[in-house]
Amino acid sequence: MSKASKIVLRIQSADGTKRVEVSDTGTLRELYDAVQATFGYPDDGFALYKERNCTKELVSSRSQSVKDSALKHGDMIYLRSVAGPSTSKQQPPERSSSVASIASTSSSSGATTSGGGGGFSREPTPSTSGATALLNGEDPVDIELYKQDGRIQRKRDEKLCRHNSNGCCVHCSPLEPYDEAYLKEQKIKHFSFHSYLKKLTSGVDRGKFVALEDLNCKIKMGCRDHPPWPKGICSKCQPSAITLNRQTYRHVDNVMFENTGIVERFLNYWRTTGHQRIGMLFGTYEVHPDVPLGIRARVAAIYEPPQESNRDSIRLLEDEHAVEIEELARQLGLQRVGWIFTDLLAENAAAGTVKHVRGIKTHFLTAHECILAGHLQNKYPNRCKHASKGLFGSKFVTVCVTGDDKKQVHMEGYAVSAQCMALVRDNCLIPTKDAPELGYIRESSDKQYVPDVYYKTVVPNLKF
Repeated sequence: MSKASKIVLRIQSADGTKRVEVSDTGTLRELYDAVQATFGYPDDGFALYKERNCTKELVSSRSQSVKDSALKHGDMIYLRSVAGPSTSKQQPPERSSSVASIASTSSSSGATTSGGGGGFSREPTPSTSGATALLNGEDPVDIELYKQDGRIQRKRDEKLCRHNSNGCCVHCSPLEPYDEAYLKEQKIKHFSFHSYLKKLTSGVDRGKFVALEDLNCKIKMGCRDHPPWPKGICSKCQPSAITLNRQTYRHVDNVMFENTGIVERFLNYWRTTGHQRIGMLFGTYEVHPDVPLGIRARVAAIYEPPQESNRDSIRLLEDEHAVEIEELARQLGLQRVGWIFTDLLAENAAAGTVKHVRGIKTHFLTAHECILAGHLQNKYPNRCKHASKGLFGSKFVTVCVTGDDKKQVHMEGYAVSAQCMALVRDNCLIPTKDAPELGYIRESSDKQYVPDVYYKTVVPNLKF
């Protein structure tokens, strides 16, 4: 590296101002390491900002360079100490899995599953409008992401740009975090939720009239134009028909376990008994630097609630210690961020291989798993200031431990869509007996009106 590519940055902190020399082509992670060595701070003990009021945070990333962050020789950077792990720090994940968005699947409450692994049943539970809906204020990660611009910086194109290094044109101007071409190029399938909010609020009115509404599958009560259902119904109280579509955004973009020991201890039950297992994930939400305005769930512990299981199914029991577990997690600064379950069938014990039963030709999640995922997401909703009721969607994730196409133990992360959550909440979906991957819409009856649910299928190109 030539000496001309080195730049000096001034770092201002409560302990004074010091200078750090870095390469302009080095990553922001290398900048953090250089600052840590200069100031002697412990890892994760500080965050860097471009502004004196601690805005425009420089998120530690192994992909973004110092030059990409518009830092020049002699610039002043502001350091602030943080208590506990900083959301800006990116640590190498021991195990992580992307979260996919399931557009629609089955739902209902209290069903039992049979078939190859991953079957569930649960005890009847009270209404899920519960204590979490009464909490005030949004998660700290949401408040932090609201402050970020989220635009994707681009370098000057030597072939197309006709201006000097201080100029900007259409070929090098920053991209919006919801730019579809960029996301496709980076192989990011879904918008992050805050990118979706930026898109909604990017119009002329700046989101003045944006109000996120949950899907409703029930008849509106109190209509006086006719007798109550089933004797009468009108367009004002009748819920609209639903067309199942793939959700374009997701609330959580990545799930990361803090260390492999967490998962290994959880898998030991299956290794010793051959029975499946369910666990609740406790951790925190933080900024995910590899997705524009993304959120990552960092798992610190797995709690295994009371359950009965065998090789093919799991039945959750009433947890007498649920209140104590929640209080202990709160004192540790943790919250429920998701749930994990196993669907593992040993194939060759000597080789340590497992059967590959889930995939595009079979299913990724069964109907019962989607039902339970939707139930839990409704129980732990996401607080959002743009929602008319203060709640919209959920950050609660689902992690499935199963065999991959190489017959190795593998983890995949999912989250059912808002449509699935609504169908589960209003008890409109039930599983089928003979096809675990399919769900069934209830028929309307004198006791419950169920709206029409439509779906679209895409026929692939045929090769002759």
